[in-house]
Amino acid sequence: MYSVRLWAARHARIFEVTYRMFEPVIVKLHPLWKSVGYQRAEKPMRTLEKLSKGLLFDCKMCGQCILSSTGMSCPMNCPKTLRNGPCGGVLQNGNCEVHPELRCVWVEAWDGSQKMKGGERIQVVQLPVDHSQKGSSSWLRVARQESELKQEHKGASK
Repeated sequence: MYSVRLWAARHARIFEVTYRMFEPVIVKLHPLWKSVGYQRAEKPMRTLEKLSKGLLFDCKMCGQCILSSTGMSCPMNCPKTLRNGPCGGVLQNGNCEVHPELRCVWVEAWDGSQKMKGGERIQVVQLPVDHSQKGSSSWLRVARQESELKQEHKGASK
């Protein structure tokens, strides 16, 4: 898993492009998610998300995915679960102070973000993790939030 995770960060641009094509599809399926029920759709979507993101990014399913802001490096892989950057204990060689045999997740995030078109988003301060979302599908959350935003814009323009 570790080598695949490093490979994914090195190829962050490919995954950024793929996600930019994938996200609108998930959002457009909002009527389906709504008719089936988001709760009912949660289990199969969570399983699909866990399999794909777990394999590629060693995703910890925090439910608030920020891979597109962190160079396709999941910050939840940090032993200290830091969401906004390295702890200050990064070793000279770029490895983690807690697990010196592993590269710091944030060194990988920075390298990956430099390959992405939207790489500047790594500088945006992230909200703390809401642990009540752990294990849920961030894809469905994005679909619901984007659809609600579109509805608000329609209502505001009338």
